[in-house]
Amino acid sequence: MEHELTYADVLAARDLLTGHLPVTPMWSYPALDAVTGATVHVKHENVQPVGAFKVRGGLTLLAAMAPAQRARGLMTYSTGNHALSLAYACAVFGAPCSVVMPATASAEKVRAVRALGATAVLHGADMASAQERAEQLAAEGGRHLVSPGDTPALLAGVGTTYLEVLEARPDLDAVVVPVGSGTGAAAACLVAAQLAPACRVIAVQSSAAPAAHDSWRGGACVRRPNRTAVDGLATGRGFTLPQQLMRAGLADFRLVSDAEIFAAQRLLASHAHTLAEGAGAAALAAVLADRDGFAGQRVAVVCTGGNASAAEIAALGGPAGRALVTSSSCG
Repeated sequence: MEHELTYADVLAARDLLTGHLPVTPMWSYPALDAVTGATVHVKHENVQPVGAFKVRGGLTLLAAMAPAQRARGLMTYSTGNHALSLAYACAVFGAPCSVVMPATASAEKVRAVRALGATAVLHGADMASAQERAEQLAAEGGRHLVSPGDTPALLAGVGTTYLEVLEARPDLDAVVVPVGSGTGAAAACLVAAQLAPACRVIAVQSSAAPAAHDSWRGGACVRRPNRTAVDGLATGRGFTLPQQLMRAGLADFRLVSDAEIFAAQRLLASHAHTLAEGAGAAALAAVLADRDGFAGQRVAVVCTGGNASAAEIAALGGPAGRALVTSSSCG
């Protein structure tokens, strides 16, 4: 790791991002509040230029790099949104970019990465295999290898999301953050400690890929089977820097099932006019799974991305989606 992350780094990232990204909206929706029993503020990172919050990190990283380092090119590994973030930032700054993606990555995200001018290499069945191949290719080609979880500039960039959330609503009782590598939740802890120490930061991950959750619970980074169908949460290991920050600042770390995430995805579409990918609906899934615990509270849920696959979009109008809308409307 280059250095540990500080709140000052997040403030500096906001300065670097000025002129690149506007503040994203955060809205509450009465129909959604009626279902959850809470006042839910949805932070719409799905409207970012790559459809996900991670673009903040990619731009922060590239903006701070020396031109000679950019010219070497960057190499990373990702299931999708981190890949899009780095590809977008490299396009903005004119740097070569290559991403190793698992062979199971969504076709939509692979196409989007390539459309941004980056090279997408499909390799292996999971992130562990993709990481190994990326490390090999970076060493062979002399490219700068970017860890999606342990790169401080990425965390500083995504931390600006929570500056926006907590400057707008310092009275929040909780911010609920979906976790893959944990960069967002880690940065949220750092920002909340400065701006809203009474606000709980709650992380959520799929129970089918619980590596970050189990790492946090056990106090050390571990590997776990990665069986989730939610590609934005499909991480099989804990990352050191996010875990360090989450151990210091998280109020709780919840697990929800893929089925609960998909139900929340449909509810965002029907009750909040929002197209979310699975990871972008995970925070709402955690609120829905604990209605009693969140009842009457002011809660921000971060819709981290809107890059839903064609299959996800088709499922929104399926029988399960219609059943959910009917039952929620009556509840």
